[in-house]
Amino acid sequence: MVSKRTIDYYTSIGLLKADRSKSNYRIYSDESLDDLKFIEECKNLHFPLDEIKRKLEMRKTKDLRASEVEKHVSSLTQQMKQLQSDLADLFAIMENLDEQQKEKLINNFGLLRSEIQKSLVKVST
Repeated sequence: MVSKRTIDYYTSIGLLKADRSKSNYRIYSDESLDDLKFIEECKNLHFPLDEIKRKLEMRKTKDLRASEVEKHVSSLTQQMKQLQSDLADLFAIMENLDEQQKEKLINNFGLLRSEIQKSLVKVST
């Protein structure tokens, strides 16, 4: 759930677009609601707002320059390398856990893997 204050902030910084009613209420389109979901997913992945804004623009722009795509691929590749390194560190720490703690982490990882698979299915469709 996203607060009204957060939505107002996203609108004020240009992440969300809203039309105005005759009585000056903001009206958000289905596209804006999809953008809001995307913003929240990115925030859950700890992306800064300027990066989220860039990602939103890339989603909407059909005519991207090769240099922009290359920069984005490079950025994602660096993030993936960092995440792989972080995972290696965590797996090393896991070796020191007792069996009950390991089992709990494995179960949580199963839930995470399920969420990742759902996300990949969304991306491929």
